[in-house]
Order: sequence, then C-alpha cells, then structure tokens
Amino acid sequence: MSVLVYTESEQGKLKKVAFEVASYAKAVADQLGTTVTAIAINTNDTSALGNYGVDKVLTVSNSELDTFNAKGYAEAIQQAAEKEASQVVVLSSSANSKYLAPLLAVFLNAGYASNVIAAPSSTAPFTVKRNAFTNKAFENIAISTDVKIVGVSSNAFGLVEASGSATEEAFTPSITDLGVKVESVDKASDKVSIADADIVVSGGRGLKGPENWGMIEELADVLGAATACSKPVSDLGWRPHGEHVGQTGKPVASNLYIAIGISGAIQHLAGVNASKVKVVINSDPEAPFFKAADYGVVGDAFQVVPELIEKLKAFKAQQ
Repeated sequence: MSVLVYTESEQGKLKKVAFEVASYAKAVADQLGTTVTAIAINTNDTSALGNYGVDKVLTVSNSELDTFNAKGYAEAIQQAAEKEASQVVVLSSSANSKYLAPLLAVFLNAGYASNVIAAPSSTAPFTVKRNAFTNKAFENIAISTDVKIVGVSSNAFGLVEASGSATEEAFTPSITDLGVKVESVDKASDKVSIADADIVVSGGRGLKGPENWGMIEELADVLGAATACSKPVSDLGWRPHGEHVGQTGKPVASNLYIAIGISGAIQHLAGVNASKVKVVINSDPEAPFFKAADYGVVGDAFQVVPELIEKLKAFKAQQ
C-alpha cells in the first residue's frame, strides 16, 4: 500500500516540482508507515528520485503520451494507483496536474484537495491544510474517501532530501483513445518558464512601452529568472499573453517576485500572493502593491533597475 506520486517531466527531464511532490509523499508515507512509489512518464533518468524518499519508480514509455494529455495521463496514474493499492496519490498543483486531477478523482472515486501547503495534520481523519480564497486564507480539509488525491502547492513544502535509492520497474498501462491528437508544439526553449521559476521579474505599464522591456529581460538574465507582465501590458500587446500573471493569468508561487512599474490591482496581487518574497519598484509611494510587498523601492524604474543590474553583476563577478 504505497503512497503514489506523479513526477512531472519535460522533454524527458524531471522538473523541480517532481522532487517537491516526492518529498511530500515521503512525509505522508512516514506518517502512514508505508513506502513511496513514483510514476514517471517518458522520463529519461529517474535515479535522483531516490534522494527524495522514493522507494520504487514505475517507468512508463509510451509514444502516445509524448505530449501531455489529461485523459491519457489520468488513466496511467489510475492504473498505477490500483496496481500499488495506493490510498494516497500525490500530484503537484501545476496547470497540467490540475487538468488531470478531476479526471483521476472520477476514475478512482477519490476525494481531491488542491493547493495543499503542509503535510497532513492527521491521518484519521486524513486532514490537510490548503490555500483558499486566492491565497487570502487557509482551510483545513478532511478527505473521507478511501482514496485521497493531494495536489501540493508549488514552493510550499520545499525539497527534503532523504538517504536511499529507488528501484525501477517498467510499467505498461492500457491507454484508450485519447480523443485529441497533437500535431505540433511550439515552445520557447531559451527562457525560464514562469511555472518552474524560482524568481520572476515582472513589468507593468510603468515601463511606458515595449521598447523599454530590455531592462526587464536583462535583470531576469542576471538573476536566472522568468519574465512576466501585468494584464494591461499583455492587453496592449507589449508582451505575449503567455507572460500575463495574476488572478486572470498565470498564478505565481515563486521564491522571489519582483514587480517593476506595477501598481498592484487586486486581481494581480491575488495571482502572485503565494510568492514567498515580493519586491516592488514604483515611483508612486501610494501604489497598492507597497502594502502587499515585503520590500519596496520608491523611485524611477529607469534609474533604479539599471543600477540594480550593475550591482548584481558586480556581486556575481566576485563569487
């Protein structure tokens, strides 16, 4: 009766979130006195999972699942859970996992809690703490079904290393008609994605135009960060909609979120509130973002940001 964890990967490489959900699954398994089994779909190297508490990895190799398909992935995880007699299944709270989780809950007749931020406070009843009301509150929720599905919020539980190694076992689930055929995928490969980024640098209308976005990208390059923007910026066509973050865009739960020239509308704040440290740079001392920020700089971004970039470059040169 292992705890089952779905470990996400991209182009055959495990994502950082895979190790976080493995760490969470290990904490649950310790409470239940059992082991951790991971399912890895079309992943090249799973050996590092043993460093985060995984005892066994079910490796799936299926060309039909080369591109994400919620139904196909849910079927694979369902069959793995039934094979391992798993009563707890751990996922991330990524966009893909949130797509497949409701299907998986139906397949397993399971209760599902998303955006979970801590290990269970109790296993009888099985009770977890999760973010609620766009990260403005917490709630403790008990899952009473025989099978429980837990979606762990990004950067909430963290990476917890454990000594050990994981054995591998080939697993061939039966996948029915997927219903959707992906012809091609176009994706930028030279940038850090918002979902995977530890640091996000975001710009707003205070940048005055797309021609000034170079300093946002330069700061992001120095920090190894992803770039993002507010909704008005994407609506104006200054930046692609894929960079729009906030309640109506992509949610952000990074370790560091830097907002430059963003006033801080409530919808934007709701979408980035899960970030651990928020820094705002704005010339308006009354900007709402200052009330939500951990650190604030009142000043002209066109003066502050270039100086910040130079200071960071000098600091990195000394390392």
